[in-house]
This record gives sequence, C-alpha cells and structure tokens, in this order.
Amino acid sequence: MSALSLEGRVALITGASRGIGRAVALRLAAEGAHVIALARTTKDLEALDDDITELGGRSTLVPLDVADGVGIDRLAETLFERHGRLDVLVGNAAILGVLSPIGHISPSVWSRVIEVNLNANWRLIRSFDPLLRASSSGRALFVTSGVGHEVVPYWGPYAVSKAGLEMLVRIYAAETAKTMLRVNIINPRIVRTEMRAKAMPGEDPASLIPPEAITDVFVELSLPNCRHHGEVIEARASV
Repeated sequence: MSALSLEGRVALITGASRGIGRAVALRLAAEGAHVIALARTTKDLEALDDDITELGGRSTLVPLDVADGVGIDRLAETLFERHGRLDVLVGNAAILGVLSPIGHISPSVWSRVIEVNLNANWRLIRSFDPLLRASSSGRALFVTSGVGHEVVPYWGPYAVSKAGLEMLVRIYAAETAKTMLRVNIINPRIVRTEMRAKAMPGEDPASLIPPEAITDVFVELSLPNCRHHGEVIEARASV
C-alpha cells in the first residue's frame, strides 16, 4: 500500500492516547488521514499530537470520556460542521475492570465496564452513523478480544462486554449491508499493552508483540476499496 493510502480521509479513534489506539492513530496519520484522537488524558493526547506532527500528519485532539454520551453527540455535531462526514470510525477504548469471580464483582465496577466497553460503542454508532453514511466509503471498526467468544473464568465483566460488542457490531453490519458503509470487528489477539500487563502481571512484556506491529489490518479495513463487511478479523503481526 502507498505511503498515503488514506490521504484526505477523516478518522476518529477512541482510546487514542495509549496502547493499540495510539499505535493506530499514528499509523493512520502516517497514511495520510486526518486523525480525530479521543481519550480522557490531555497530557497523553498532547504527546500523541507531537508525534503525529513529527510524522507530518494532522490531528485534532478530543479530551473526552468515551462514556460521556452528551459529549459524543456534541462531537458528532462538530465534525459534521467541520467536515460534513466521517470516513473512518475506530471504536477502541476499553477498560479491564477486575479479574474476579462473578459473584464478587461490585455493581459499580460491572456498570463502568459495560458502560465503556459496550454502551459507549452503541452511542458512537448512534451519533456517527449519519456521518459515516455521508462518506462515499465509510468504515467502522471495533476492537474485540478473544475472551468475547471464549469462556475464560474470572474475566466476567470484560468478556461479557466484548461478547455484547460483537453482537452489537454484527447487527449494525447486517443493517448496513446494502449501503456503501463497511463494518468490521478486529481481534488484536495478545499484544503488549498496559491492560495486558494489569491482567497478567507475571508475564514478560518483552515476549509480546507491540501494538505497532498489528496496525496493517486497521489500514486495510479503512481503505475506500475495502470489501470486508460484518467479519471478525484477527490481526496479524507485520514482519
């Protein structure tokens, strides 16, 4: 693919300040996209902006909690006023919660995980669907996990949220099958992130691939000529 395969495309990435989201933001910017980077931490967003600028890319920073539905609605209105469309949506933001037996999880932890990992992505679809349809080649990508379709003890809130996300996105894909919009799910598999370190503190991070190594699939699924739709695609590390 060319160095500017996404030139002129507007891409919104949630959870863009760290881990997979940050790596994807940098990669899409390097490919020519105008990156709308959404995350809670302003300092980390500013560091991302510096790195994107060094690449010669363009970015707009949105310091916002992805679970702030009113804020998401306002962002959609702003993007419509400025760009008139959204070409790429990457629903990446997620939290782990706690690893614990189901019966030991507090209601507040359960609710927060479901709110961020599942409900917020529904809100993204609700708010940005019109902008994605306004694009001649809208692309919506959502990040899942293997525990979303495999039974793994103690991962309750996170696993349930990802299982729900997969069904949500598959329904959205079915509802948009006759449009120019392409909707897909990406399973990054095991990647070196802060979330992984929190879940597996005894694991050697050096033994895991960095998030930068799996960004090819995000670019491929963001391209105007992408034909994948309604699929769960496993990321493969680039050599």
